[in-house]
Parts: sequence; C-alpha cells; structure tokens
Amino acid sequence: MQCGWQDSTEGKIKLYHKEHKEHKRFIHTFVNFVVFVVKIGAMNHLTTYLIISAILFILGLLAMMTRKNGVSVLMGVELILNAAGLNFVAFSRFNGGNLNGQAAALFIMIIAAAEAAVALAIFLNLYRLQATAEVDKASLMKG
Repeated sequence: MQCGWQDSTEGKIKLYHKEHKEHKRFIHTFVNFVVFVVKIGAMNHLTTYLIISAILFILGLLAMMTRKNGVSVLMGVELILNAAGLNFVAFSRFNGGNLNGQAAALFIMIIAAAEAAVALAIFLNLYRLQATAEVDKASLMKG
C-alpha cells in the first residue's frame, strides 16, 4: 500500500491512499452505471433490479469476507440485507403490484436496525476490553 500527501484543487492538503483511490474509482463507475440505466429507462424491467441487487449482494459479501474491522463487516451485512429487500420489492412490483414485497422489505429494515444496534454494542464492548474492533480478536471475549 502506498500512502502520501496530495494537494487538492482547493489548496488544502489531504492524505490519500492508493487503495482508497481504487475503491473510489469503482464506486464512481458503479454510480455511473446506475445513472445510465435510469436514463435509458431500463428500470421498467425486472432484470435491471435483479442485476443491481446482485451487485449489492456481491459487494456486501466481499466486504464481509475481506474486512477485519467489525464495523466494516457490519456494513457488508447491511448491504446484503438491502439486496434482499430490493429483490422483495422488485418481485412485488412485477408480480401484480401487491404490497407483500414492501411489507417484507419493511420487516428486513426493522431487523437490520435491531441487528446493527446489537452488533454495535458488541463491538463497543470488544473495543472497551481489547482496544481493537477487529473481528479476529472477538474469540478472546469467551467467558
């Protein structure tokens, strides 16, 4: 990994990280893809929703598998839950327009909020005891 200082266009000095720039480029490309899909009117097809949901799921899975920080792993779980909620809403919209998918997505959001609260409490306790938020150190909390 390469770190250093870089002058920005506003004259401020900010720390940059080579890996951070690559993630930023990927996110920028993904946002441009979503904007393109919306502009061409492809949001009227179920396949578009499923592709976006699959991308969210894969990003969440990668975040869960590659990160050591507990908060980053939690963000990966949230992405996976949002992908599942998007699938429920998409199938609901294209299968008669009933509200079953929206109800399931609302239930997923409630469960995700509760899961985030419990997980953050566990991570705060881990940080208090071990002075780290790494998931690998969580096995040291055995009683």
